[in-house]
Amino acid sequence: MTNKQRAYLSSLASKETAILSIGKADLTPEIVAACDEAIKKRELIKISVLKNCFSDPKEIAEMIAERTHSEVVRVIGKKIILYRPAKKPVIELPK
Repeated sequence: MTNKQRAYLSSLASKETAILSIGKADLTPEIVAACDEAIKKRELIKISVLKNCFSDPKEIAEMIAERTHSEVVRVIGKKIILYRPAKKPVIELPK
């Protein structure tokens, strides 16, 4: 993914609210499954890591991306943006 594509996806995600939150329970199989379902439906999701989560957001982002076969667009503070194109993509990435 190019920097231009990352910037485009990040700008799309900035308008959205986080649809999932990761808290004290850290990364559970249920959260990974919920992320996978959300990415299937939306292609682009934003996840919030709560203050009571002791894991590093970048590590969490990498683990979720690996388990859901998606890409980490950006990790800003405690916000994670993930992208995975659908079989029929709705989001058209710039070249």
